[in-house]
Amino acid sequence: MLRITPRQLSGWRRAGLVAVGESLSFFDLLQLKKVRDLRAERVRPAIIRASLKAMQERVSGMQNPLLEAGSFRVGARVAFRSEGAALDPIDGQLVMDFSSGERVVETTRVRAIGSPSTAAEYFARGVELEEDPLTSDEAMQNYNKVLELEPDYAPAHINLGTLYYNRGDYEKAESCYRRAIELDARYALAWFDLGNVLDETLRLPEAIRAYEAAVSIAPTYSDAHYNLALAYEKSRQPRRAMKHWRIYLRLDQHGPWAVHARNQFRRLVESEKLKVVYRRAQ
Repeated sequence: MLRITPRQLSGWRRAGLVAVGESLSFFDLLQLKKVRDLRAERVRPAIIRASLKAMQERVSGMQNPLLEAGSFRVGARVAFRSEGAALDPIDGQLVMDFSSGERVVETTRVRAIGSPSTAAEYFARGVELEEDPLTSDEAMQNYNKVLELEPDYAPAHINLGTLYYNRGDYEKAESCYRRAIELDARYALAWFDLGNVLDETLRLPEAIRAYEAAVSIAPTYSDAHYNLALAYEKSRQPRRAMKHWRIYLRLDQHGPWAVHARNQFRRLVESEKLKVVYRRAQ
């Protein structure tokens, strides 16, 4: 079906790119298709493996980036499309994805492989459709179908919540994220997304608690530290903000938001120094 030889499949298994058994599910086929397309663009297996690992570390709760996010080649590297942004996970740089000629994985409807029938297949189809804003309604339908078949499938609640969030329907987004947390209280991504909704709806103390939960579960979750630092600044708690700016900069020294984080940290340090000087003068 995918024109992948046994030798290729064996090599990808040894390289740690795929973990499929002797029989292949629809889920496995979708994963193999993406690896095949990346290798066709001469992306080295070591780079694919490193990108997958880096993406899992950056987006806590994401188990398989090949299935849960769109992927495409940027130079010799792999970038992923997730929650409206395109990211090179190895160095944390946001990337532009305007040129169709640079894409490895084109938006191919999952039905080209077959009509979904299981929760996993509907979920995979939803992920594919979610990449294109024009098919977000259909993506929602697929995630809702997942939840009809498996109401406790937490990743579907998360992805559905993100679609609602992007539409500005924060009430429904919050409901989805809270349901995911009920199903898995250790789901750092759910806590992070809930924090974003609470911050957006001006419930800052609750947002801080949600971000704190995310970083307690996943201490290397850089985006959660970044948003937590911003939230502490908004709530006029500069010392706590400094702590999380410092952690963020340890985790992401060269990413697209590192410059802003560094400037905020320096500004707060100088501000705190002035306060100390003022108190001593009194």
